[in-house]
Parts: sequence; C-alpha cells; structure tokens
Amino acid sequence: MNTANTNPPIQCRAARRESGAALVVGLILLLVLTILAISGMTTASLELQMAGNEQYQERAFQSAESGIEQAIDAAVYSTTTSIGTYDNLFAANPAPIRGQGQPIANCTDVPSAEQTATATRRCEYFMRFDLNTGTTIVPGGGYSLGTGFQAYHFVIDSFGTSSRGAESEHTQSFYIIGPGGT
Repeated sequence: MNTANTNPPIQCRAARRESGAALVVGLILLLVLTILAISGMTTASLELQMAGNEQYQERAFQSAESGIEQAIDAAVYSTTTSIGTYDNLFAANPAPIRGQGQPIANCTDVPSAEQTATATRRCEYFMRFDLNTGTTIVPGGGYSLGTGFQAYHFVIDSFGTSSRGAESEHTQSFYIIGPGGT
C-alpha cells in the first residue's frame, strides 16, 4: 500500500485561486487616481482662467475710473458744448455714441483691426452739462460767500476696456459752484 498523498496541500489550492485579483484591484485603483488627477487639473485650469478674467475686468474698471479723473482734470466745464457726441442731449438720459468720445490716456486696450474699424470697443469718456437738472441756486450763497451763486450739474460717462472682452462703464455726476444766482 502506497501512503503517499498525491493531492497538494489545501494551502496551495487557495493561493492558486486568488492569483490575478491583486492585478484587477490595482488597475481599479489606478483608474480612480487617474480620474481624480484629471479632475484636479481641469479644476485648476478653470480657476486660473477665472482669475485671469477677474484681472482683465479690474483693468477695464481702472481704465474707466481713469477716464473720469482725466475728464475732471481737463476742467472743460461748458454749459453749451459737450466732450464727445451724445445721441440727444435734450433726452431724459442722453446716451453717448461709442467711438465718438475723448480717448483715455494710457489705456491698456489694444483693439483688433476689426474693432478699430467699427470703433465700438475703446477706452473713452464723454462729459456734458445736464440740461435736465441744469443749474440750482445755492441757498444763502453759502455762508460768507454772499448771494449770486449757482450749482451747475455735469455728467461724465466713461468706458474702459481690456483684453478678453472685459468692459466697464462708469457714470459720475457732480456740481460746480459758480456765478449766476440772484
């Protein structure tokens, strides 16, 4: 009688059945990590583009603000003429005609050939005497100034532009005190 065991031990059979499972689990983990990495890169790229857009919008804002400062510094306060062209100065809210205003100095906008031809996208400002509000007599003349002063109402419309189509429009109104009351 032969007492030799021809069947392999039980431990060897279990090890053979698990072969290949580690490969499948490893590939699944690699796939999950790849998806996470691609998602992270896409998010980072999108956030970078959003930050750039915000920067260009801030440049357009600063250009429009610069136009207001430039208009005030020019000190051309006329009740009969305006800086730039408006659609109808006698309307309740006259609209400036883009491309027909005073260019803003040191504007960073460099329009393309198509934009230059249509002249709709550029840094410019407009200033007008507000005919609807007109002048207001300063009550009491202002302490020790005496009588005979009026407040003249002016409006500045300023447009700033930057790359990636960023635009900003600002309207500033103010009064100038001058002679003319009773």
